[in-house]
Amino acid sequence: MSAKPFIFDTEFDARGEIVRPSEWRPVKRSYLPAEVEALVAQARLEAREQALSEIENVRAAALSAIAHAATSALPGLKAVAQAHREQSADLALAAARAIGGAALDAFPTAPLKAALEMLAHEIDASPRLVVRGAGLDEPARAMIEQAAANGGFTGAVAFRDEPAMPVAAFHLEWADGRAEHDPEDSVRRVTEALAAALAAEAGHAENPVLDRSDF
Repeated sequence: MSAKPFIFDTEFDARGEIVRPSEWRPVKRSYLPAEVEALVAQARLEAREQALSEIENVRAAALSAIAHAATSALPGLKAVAQAHREQSADLALAAARAIGGAALDAFPTAPLKAALEMLAHEIDASPRLVVRGAGLDEPARAMIEQAAANGGFTGAVAFRDEPAMPVAAFHLEWADGRAEHDPEDSVRRVTEALAAALAAEAGHAENPVLDRSDF
């Protein structure tokens, strides 16, 4: 490449006045100490601004990657949480069945006694009460008669032994009403209600919203 040490590009008019000054500027070969310090300070400032800009770009990219990863993981986390709720519900039901079954085996007439106490105002004016159940031996019948009398019932109690009925299940019949209880049916209804509640929660649970200001 040929060197061009000097280019005279200043334009003059007919009267000798400058129309367009030259764009050439001599290269400065030496600087005063104050000028050197100013140039160094400017270079440091530009380097710092560039470094901060690069750091911000890296930070923004990292936050975007974290947000993307968290968003991608939400469906899986939601499924894990739902499975945990369902397993907890199954465990609670299993424990309730075990405890309830043991209690009913030990006190098979307890539900019937509780029902008579709740129905006292319904049956107190009836002349006859029919009780159907399994395992209604003499002590059980005496307890039932006493529970009915404690509730104000003064009529006759008739017992019908039903060996095929589950333990603690019973049917009560009086002049203008009836009531029944089946532990297995109660467990089924509770299980269905719990399953419906879990299904509704799974269908309407809100996904957490990521707030990038937290990062």
